Amino acid sequence: MKEFIIRRYRSEQPPVSERQTVLRIDDEGKVLFADHQAEAVLGYDASELEGQPVHRVLASRQDDPFAPANRHRIERGQNVLVTFRHKEGFFYTACLSLRLDMRDSDKAASATITLCDSSTRDSRLLRGAESSAGFGIWELDTRTNEMTWTEGMFQLLELRPGADITPEQALFYCQTGQARVRAMFRRCLRTGEAFSLNLDIVTSRQNQRRVTLNCRALKQGGRIPRLGGTLVDRTADMQLDRARQHAYAMLAATTSATSDLVVAVDASFNLLHFNAAWARQFSETFGRQPEAGDNLSDLLQAFPNERRLMERLWHRAFERDSFVVEMPMAQQSRELPVHEFHYQRLTNDQGEVTGAVHVARRIEPRLNHASSEEYRIRHDPVTGLMNRKAFIARVLRTLEQKTHRESCDSLLYLDLDEFERFNDLAGSGTCDRYLRELAGNLGVRVRQRDALARLAGDTFALLIENCPEARARKIAQETLNLIGDFVFDWQGHRLQTTASGGLLILDSDTPGDPEQLLSQAADLCHTAKTSGRNRVHAARAIAHQTDESTVSKRVEQIREALDNHNLILEYQAMRPVASPTWGDHIEILCRIPTTADTEAALKPDDFLPIAERFDLAKRLDRQVIRQTLDWLGNQPLLEPRLKYCGFNLSLASVLDDTFADFMADVLSKSAFDPGCFCLEIREAHATQYPDDVAVLCDALHRAGLRVALDGAGASVESYSLAARLPVDIIKLDRRMVQQLEEDPVQQVMLEALHRIAEAAGKVTVATFIESDDALRKVRTLGIHYGQGYRLFRPQPLDELTPAAVDLTTGRIGG
Repeated sequence: MKEFIIRRYRSEQPPVSERQTVLRIDDEGKVLFADHQAEAVLGYDASELEGQPVHRVLASRQDDPFAPANRHRIERGQNVLVTFRHKEGFFYTACLSLRLDMRDSDKAASATITLCDSSTRDSRLLRGAESSAGFGIWELDTRTNEMTWTEGMFQLLELRPGADITPEQALFYCQTGQARVRAMFRRCLRTGEAFSLNLDIVTSRQNQRRVTLNCRALKQGGRIPRLGGTLVDRTADMQLDRARQHAYAMLAATTSATSDLVVAVDASFNLLHFNAAWARQFSETFGRQPEAGDNLSDLLQAFPNERRLMERLWHRAFERDSFVVEMPMAQQSRELPVHEFHYQRLTNDQGEVTGAVHVARRIEPRLNHASSEEYRIRHDPVTGLMNRKAFIARVLRTLEQKTHRESCDSLLYLDLDEFERFNDLAGSGTCDRYLRELAGNLGVRVRQRDALARLAGDTFALLIENCPEARARKIAQETLNLIGDFVFDWQGHRLQTTASGGLLILDSDTPGDPEQLLSQAADLCHTAKTSGRNRVHAARAIAHQTDESTVSKRVEQIREALDNHNLILEYQAMRPVASPTWGDHIEILCRIPTTADTEAALKPDDFLPIAERFDLAKRLDRQVIRQTLDWLGNQPLLEPRLKYCGFNLSLASVLDDTFADFMADVLSKSAFDPGCFCLEIREAHATQYPDDVAVLCDALHRAGLRVALDGAGASVESYSLAARLPVDIIKLDRRMVQQLEEDPVQQVMLEALHRIAEAAGKVTVATFIESDDALRKVRTLGIHYGQGYRLFRPQPLDELTPAAVDLTTGRIGG
């Protein structure tokens, strides 16, 4: 049972004016009690709520105080903002806090446990225990040589309870070990030392049983007048042991009857079982003779490359039900047979992983057979991965299927950094071994649904199917980390390098030509290389209608505009929505001029993907800033009026270590205060490269500039970024504002993001305000600034020029 305090919450109200009520809810989510303030806060009388589920007053399941996210915060003593549904049907925000926490079962916890007096114990309890647990109790009076049994003893020997039987006759049921039993009894009488003995017996009905005879001396005054103990049925253990032995014999016979390599290990890589074929191949390959119980990692200590690959493969087997790989047993310079390894995870009755097994079959005959010509055509001979032709076919099949399903696919193009130095150092043979083992490591980590290929030389490609963009970015970064961590030992040298990647996001407008997609991904990879290597550059695929001839034309248009410094600059004003603020607040927009009179200037959606693909985005950012500052230099009357001038940054500029120095240099020649200029960084880039963005923010702050986080709210990481990232302004994502009017949950999320920003001392801006309703909602939530067509449409930068005024001292402005 939990008792909650519910306070009506409005950001403009002081805490003293908050109305509150107390609600008591049991562990099943039913309301047990509501105080007299319930009607004022929730709209319901207390009697209407009692016995009702709490979901009756909540806006959605996400607002359930027993949901994991809310429960953990409440139990830590934190307040939670929850959306409630009033009895009259409207939604409102309330603050929920925990007042009392008690499990329902704790209310009846008043029983105690005491030691039972054996003299008062009901004999039926003992009989029930003996029958269900399979044991009996016996006692021997050493003075009279009389023995007493409980019913359990008679049941174990399948005798009628109370049957006339002597100890000597009872020993006859023990077909082996009678002399040993007599000797153990005599020793216990003489020394008082207890014993436990496993025996095989045959009952009166000729059934075999295994039992454990326990005996101890019952001393009294230094003498041993009695012996006592139990006889415990172990028949189930005997049957299990026999079944285990039978299964092991069948396993040994089965694995011995095949030429396949069979081996099983536990979760620590200790050998559980292997057949002679595997032991022979292992001994020939590594020069070590394995024994049952040996540790594979220890056996391969002298082969570090093979040991690392083996451990990764077995770890993958522990994590998945099954998978298949094709490779030789070791990646050595000499030719070894290629096997098809089938891995299968082993689990116990509780579903816990206890180990794994693999069965490997030589596939060289299949590879060398005439029918395998297609296999050789479709696979790279060095690494065994798909070659370029097979990969193109796979991408084409994925694009055709994409028209029938809703999913997000991605194409990752990888190029090893400075790989040519390996060839100079170790030669082409060692480089092939490096690539073969690297491919094996990459193949282990790739999801089963994805496709990995070696395109040529030191370039690879990975098709990531049916995966959200954020997860695809993480997979790309994890792949780069794997390549960077991979070490190949060669004659005392550690061959290690990094890779650069181009991640192409395939959406609904993706072109249907795989070669075109590979070309775009390769351009992104080139951008990552020129930006510093060991990084991934990501962008969306250019739309269907943009063929390569159009792309080439637009590249020339972008380069011509950059070379001639004739970018078309526009501005869009930001308006204060919470309180009036003096001065101009603008964001600079860019257009690319075209040569044809009938063709309109290119908008960002038309040229930015191409600029990113051909590594022109960084140069474009700098040219926009230079042209803007040159224009402002001719407008001295704007200097006191300009309070905010924002520039959008591409990922290439964000990752450019020299960008902050560039800004400091160009601003040193400007009369405008650096504090009025703001660089806007996209949230997707901040999520992918949080450390690089934090370093850039600090460098820009040292130069006196401000930084904005653009598109906040697009992911669940927005709240932590808004709180901890050293930015000054939070620009909300367009989707949060566009859905604000009809989605109460979205209102709560936007308000929470705004309050986090306010608590961190940051300014909030709502973008894409295109209606009066959206403007009213934004103003109600207390957002500081707004931007969108409802407030101001983009205009040429020249129109920001102050109007001319004629004074007696002369003419100013104009």
